[in-house]
Amino acid sequence: MYGLTMDYQLTVPALLRRVESHFGNVELVDRHPDGSYSRTTYGDVASRARQLAAALERWGIRRGDRVATFCWNSSTHLEAYLGVPSGGFVLHPLNPRLHADDLAYIASHAQDRVLIADRAAQPLIEQFLDRTSIEEVFYIEDSYQELLATASPEEWVDPQLDEREAGTMSYTTGTTGAPKGVVHSHRALMLHTLGLGTCLGSAVGINRNDVLMPGVSMYHGNGWGLPYLASMLGIKTVFTGPRLDPHTMLEASVLEGVTVSSGVPTIWLGIIDELDSHPERWDLSQLRTVLSGGAPVPRCMVTGLANHGVGVCQIWGMTELTCGTAVDLPLDVLEGDEDARFDAEAEQGISLPMVEIRGRDDDGNLIPWDGTAIGELEVRGPWVAGSYYDAPETAASWTEDGWFKTGDVVCIHPSGSMQVVDRTKDLIKSGGLWISSVALENQLMAHPNVVEAAVIAEPHDKWGERPVAVVVLAEGRKVSPSDLRDFIAPHFPRWCLPDRFEFVEELPKTGVGKFLKRTLREQFATA
Repeated sequence: MYGLTMDYQLTVPALLRRVESHFGNVELVDRHPDGSYSRTTYGDVASRARQLAAALERWGIRRGDRVATFCWNSSTHLEAYLGVPSGGFVLHPLNPRLHADDLAYIASHAQDRVLIADRAAQPLIEQFLDRTSIEEVFYIEDSYQELLATASPEEWVDPQLDEREAGTMSYTTGTTGAPKGVVHSHRALMLHTLGLGTCLGSAVGINRNDVLMPGVSMYHGNGWGLPYLASMLGIKTVFTGPRLDPHTMLEASVLEGVTVSSGVPTIWLGIIDELDSHPERWDLSQLRTVLSGGAPVPRCMVTGLANHGVGVCQIWGMTELTCGTAVDLPLDVLEGDEDARFDAEAEQGISLPMVEIRGRDDDGNLIPWDGTAIGELEVRGPWVAGSYYDAPETAASWTEDGWFKTGDVVCIHPSGSMQVVDRTKDLIKSGGLWISSVALENQLMAHPNVVEAAVIAEPHDKWGERPVAVVVLAEGRKVSPSDLRDFIAPHFPRWCLPDRFEFVEELPKTGVGKFLKRTLREQFATA
């Protein structure tokens, strides 16, 4: 016997209609590179999204064709998020921070047909364009407007999509080989939006009365799902364009009354430094919570923001998981004392509804949820990738019973809250025992003179591998290796402490702000 409910398709066009029907007058704010601000509304963005879908079809884009974007955070980029999938096309945000060779590979592999881009990106685009299948570039400042003018919003016709059709496409950053493509269905996008909204509502109380300032770029894993979440809830959103520096984000936050923001830990560590140095400059009384992810959140970041009255909700996810997949905290933790809450906020939390997790140790056994045993995290759920795009050689990334092997090493607490200990490739095995690079990094970054720290393994004749710490100090500060070793020594067994400390002015990072440990290993692990 089957239910008698409607066979309603979960698609981006349904979200577009909701935006138009309920949130047409809600404000969207753009901060431009020259420091000026402009304003529009969800109604205007939705109308232009319809216009974009109709114009692309008139130009010659067909159902399932890939439409790439090369844009920073802006209301125009949101038009593409809504308009491209609503035309039956596949939105593919490219990462402007990648090397031209990587961009050439990704755009070619995805078979992108057209590119919507900010004019400032033209010099980089010209370095890889002729190595791709892209037929036309529409620059936001001119040719994109000309494209829109070829159609009217009324010409858009809902393509009556099957929810299993592709809506967006993302690529991994290629830290362990060639970038790999993940194709997100409309169903996955909409269920992820509903699940993310549910958990953020529970964890931080996010609702349509909030003012959101995304500090995570919209090319990074579908912007962590925030473009669709904000549209679903009708949240006023402040876009800061290419500028994610502390001064820009703090200025926009104060001027626009931001209550919720997002960003990778490196952004917030820089903001904490600015707040600590100049607390009199910034009134953050309205900023309630920041969402952080992309890398494990150090506890010093949680306490540093708490000193300024700002809470932290960690979002854990991956490109393969339509990004955010764990955010919430167990009720007993939220009701606990301050120290327990800070510890929990540095964890990755419990999984979103309908996403299941488990851990498997080196011997292939499932680990108990005791907060101690560690193993590689495996995930399954309605927005978890079932395979990579056109990459049959990667089938081993999934278990025989269909779970995705994330590569993250975790322990899972009895409450179901998980804590990422490391990446499988970044764990350090010394004398047959595991050392967590993440734990060492977090403790090093708690030192007042340390801005960033990355810990890597170097080969060792006797022990197999030993840890090496690569450290960035705050400007004008000095600290010796012995001082750092003494600072972290109370928190680790002696054999876990780094053998060496290397000091650098800047750590290499991926295009989404993660430490590029492959480069560090090449530079220091064979020194």
